[in-house]
Amino acid sequence: MAEEAKEVAAEAPAAPAPVAEAPKDESEKTAVAPPPAEEKPEEAKALVVVETPEPEPKKSSSGSHDRDVALAEVEKEKKLSFIRAWEDSEKTKAENKAQKKLSAIVAWENSKKAALEANLRKIEEQLEKKKAEYAEKMKNKVALLHKEAEEKRAMVEAKRGEELLKAEEMAAKYRATGQTPKKLLGCF
Repeated sequence: MAEEAKEVAAEAPAAPAPVAEAPKDESEKTAVAPPPAEEKPEEAKALVVVETPEPEPKKSSSGSHDRDVALAEVEKEKKLSFIRAWEDSEKTKAENKAQKKLSAIVAWENSKKAALEANLRKIEEQLEKKKAEYAEKMKNKVALLHKEAEEKRAMVEAKRGEELLKAEEMAAKYRATGQTPKKLLGCF
């Protein structure tokens, strides 16, 4: 009976005290604690089964050693679990920090791009305005040149008309007087 109780205790070290099995013999009966003499009606009372194990000096130390090894293993697992949780937390913090910095960089880049694009549009507008002004100036210059050319053409036409009239008058004069001109065609 004592060996069975130790085996049950070794199998379930964290389990509560096992309930006594039904006795097989008269010699394996378990002792039941007698109820106390004073009874208090307000408190609930429970019967407790008490077994009297026979101590074995050598085997109890090996069970204690196994329990110590198991407890050490549980403690080691607990530490490793804590370390893994801490590592995951640190990795998550690092990821979040990096993500925050990356989003700040993207926002900075977008604002700088927007500023440069606005500046480019402003310069393009200024260039378009200057281009329109220069185009207007060029049109005005072309108009002035055309006007001057028309004036020169008119002067040339007028001079030609005068020279033709002069030549006709001189020819009429030479015909009337019968003289020949001193210059013939200007090249002889």
